[in-house]
Amino acid sequence: MEKVLIFAGTKEGRLLAEHMCRLQKEVHISVATEYGEEVLPEETELVVHQGRLTERQMEDLLMQEDWETVIDATHPYAVEVSANLEQACRQTGRPYLRLLREEQTEQAGNGVLYVESKEEAAAYLNREEGNILLTTGSKELQDYVNLISDTGRIFARILPDGEMVEQCRKMGLKGNQIICMQGPFRAELNEAMLKQVQARFLVTKDTGETGGFPQKLAGAKKSGATVVVIRRPRETSGYSMEELLKMLGLPQMGEPQVGEPQMELSQVGEPQMELSQIGEPQMELSQMREPRIEEAEAGQRTVTLVGIGMGNMESMTLEAYRACQQADIILGAERMLEALRHFGKPVAAVYQPAAVIEFLQTHPRYHRVVAAFSGDVGFYSGAGKLLEALEQENIRTELVCGISSAVYAAARLHIPWQDMKLVSVHGRDQNLVGALRTHKKVFALAGKKESIQDLARELLEYGMESVSMHVGCQLSYPEEALFAGTPKDFLSYDGEGLSVAILENPEAEHTVITHGLPDGSFQRGEAPMTKEEIRSISISKLALTKHAVVYDIGAGTGSIGIECALQIPEGRVYAVEKKKEALELLAINKKKLGAANLEIISGTAPEALQDLPCPTHAFIGGSSGNMNEILEMLLQKNPKVRIVINAIALETVTEVASIMQMHKFEFEDVIQVSVGKAKVLGHYHMMTGQNPVYIFTLQNQ
Repeated sequence: MEKVLIFAGTKEGRLLAEHMCRLQKEVHISVATEYGEEVLPEETELVVHQGRLTERQMEDLLMQEDWETVIDATHPYAVEVSANLEQACRQTGRPYLRLLREEQTEQAGNGVLYVESKEEAAAYLNREEGNILLTTGSKELQDYVNLISDTGRIFARILPDGEMVEQCRKMGLKGNQIICMQGPFRAELNEAMLKQVQARFLVTKDTGETGGFPQKLAGAKKSGATVVVIRRPRETSGYSMEELLKMLGLPQMGEPQVGEPQMELSQVGEPQMELSQIGEPQMELSQMREPRIEEAEAGQRTVTLVGIGMGNMESMTLEAYRACQQADIILGAERMLEALRHFGKPVAAVYQPAAVIEFLQTHPRYHRVVAAFSGDVGFYSGAGKLLEALEQENIRTELVCGISSAVYAAARLHIPWQDMKLVSVHGRDQNLVGALRTHKKVFALAGKKESIQDLARELLEYGMESVSMHVGCQLSYPEEALFAGTPKDFLSYDGEGLSVAILENPEAEHTVITHGLPDGSFQRGEAPMTKEEIRSISISKLALTKHAVVYDIGAGTGSIGIECALQIPEGRVYAVEKKKEALELLAINKKKLGAANLEIISGTAPEALQDLPCPTHAFIGGSSGNMNEILEMLLQKNPKVRIVINAIALETVTEVASIMQMHKFEFEDVIQVSVGKAKVLGHYHMMTGQNPVYIFTLQNQ
């Protein structure tokens, strides 16, 4: 006799076992509980295995017999059980068939709310008032008791099992909160129960028609209760009862057998209420995204890059939650995966683009892949590089946004963020001081506590002791903490985990944003300095760009380099100077004027330029007789570098003119500037002439 093993847990599983027994199959059935065994049909050919099994125990059971087939008829919500059974069949070489429960059309609206999880259901119920009738079974009852703040509102309908009743009492539920009954329940009985316990809410899973779902909806509608439905996990493969029996070459249920009378429809009982009677279905967002699922089922791989928010599931968007629910596997850093393990999906700790591509190539069986990133995929996220790598491999991609730490922190602190400058100092070299000079509010993605301490020291170093600091750590977690103060209050900051900071500088709106600092702003000493008006023209000729890399060669007091640094807070300036006194003045003026993105280089050009990053712009105020060698070095590093040279001595003018003849720059501009400046003598203003200056602008375009 052919042997069939059915893992049951649903009415469909029991019906299938009964049908196969009538067809002279030797049917073995595995159920999780004693009660599950009690409600099975009493057939002589039926062998029952009772008890919850691990994947290893499933493998042992599968190896005991030479099964014709193994059928998974467990509950649609028993995702982990199905995954373990499928893997056990794969390991033991046994045929695996998944029996799918018939899908029902969602009836959203009209007193019916669909959610993705018990956590989402509990979050909704905690915001509302009124008693709750739970009909999701005893297995998850402890979770609801933990999640719902007022357990006195809970009335649980469970199976009539003494052990389950005892568990309910241990959870703190009183006798009048426990309803022990075996279904199926008519709509009228559901209505009566809801009214009896004065329930405003009925919580259920989408159990389909065989699980009495339409009768729950109908009863709730009559009683005026809102139905909170835990949406069924989406199953991408499997067969309906009709398809499964056809695959096995067996007659359909209800087809007449030899010597068996055909049942009349009138014997079945009263027709069940059609779902259309409960209310017209409204389109859900999930229905609008259905094409993604269909394409994956057709064999096209899709990698969805998902921003999971802060890490706490309550800060995860519904779209991100659904993407993880529907995934075949979830990839990401270990910290991301730890937050997502409750989905019960296979996970792999890979996130670098090359590693992800290699994983996809060596694991072709995963069609719907989620790559998880913290916060939002568009805010200082590794998603950008991964997206580029996937597109180069012609792999279909989707992006799902998340709640970034900037938005979350601003909301927690009641600070509007539309005018906030967003930066990251987490493993990055950022000019935070420059950002604060021109922005009243700056958000900084900081990292660990040392980053906050360094940030506080830098603000004090550049004279920003009055800046307000708001620091948050462990955002969205129970350990979340928020702190406020000035930079000196955070020199010994000791917050655990990743931290962020929102900085406020009220003086930013008074900051002059054009170049042309007065000469008196600089401490000069005996070092040479390019004067205010010449400096302004020279910087204009440089035509700086936002992320420019500027060399200030022969920097002197640093007037040119510092002005450039203040103009391009997101760029970088290297001030090259060989004289000790000038170097000391450079350091003083850098701190005094807040040029944090200026780096002082001690040495003589061109040797001092050798190891610096490739320049986009260069200003030469002094060459120590090495003008041609300096230009050769600049052009070697970047043939299109824009060069501005100031010359006062005629010998320097002659030297530059000769170099221009030698290199034949594509763009050449030469001007001579003479500035006269008023000087007060008694009651009069007398004009005093300054030395004429030649300004050369050279560039290959």
